[in-house]
Amino acid sequence: MRNGGKKEKVTEEHIVFSSSGLKLEGIIHLPKCDTALPAVVICHPHPLHGGDMHNNVVMAITAALAEIPMAALRFNFRGVGGSEGEYDEGNGEQDDVVAALAFLESLGSIDRSRIGLAGYSFGAKAALPVALRQRNVQAVALVSPFLADVEWERLKSYATPKLFLCGSEDGFIAARKVQRLAAELPGISRCEIIAGADHFWWGYEARVAEKVASFLKVVLQTE
Repeated sequence: MRNGGKKEKVTEEHIVFSSSGLKLEGIIHLPKCDTALPAVVICHPHPLHGGDMHNNVVMAITAALAEIPMAALRFNFRGVGGSEGEYDEGNGEQDDVVAALAFLESLGSIDRSRIGLAGYSFGAKAALPVALRQRNVQAVALVSPFLADVEWERLKSYATPKLFLCGSEDGFIAARKVQRLAAELPGISRCEIIAGADHFWWGYEARVAEKVASFLKVVLQTE
């Protein structure tokens, strides 16, 4: 651990950044560290079904990353909470992910060579297209991802390290299919199925957060 193994204070700051002319709100979590930090943008689940940056999975991942230590930016997509705009069926939300990454990289305390992207459910679907076209993303963690066949095809030429997490009882995601397809992808590509967990991860937040944090810790070389 680059901070000598000591648990350090984490600063949480409410921030506002711009995406396609809209003001979006977020919270940046910055562990105290004497070197530039690796960092991750975390994308929340579906806005029309109560998803926001305070979601249980998003919060658990944020806390687990701070322990590494690793910075994290969680934010509200357009039309959610204090963010301007309205739901855009996953299209404008991709612009929001790009803007969040740009904001994160603008911070002097962040190591721009160690940037990761994580998304849960709708957040995974919004994050993946951005990761596929942005070379600055060094690792991707997708929790309960809704991915179409065309997205799996695009992943076949994407060698950036990838983690897929699914619950065995997820009624929306075919976990075994995700596991099979992930095994066919180039580079580091892992899929883990958490026994007993469903799509919402209640009671399993610590498990999913530990899996995501452990993966990003190794891939972004924080030790």
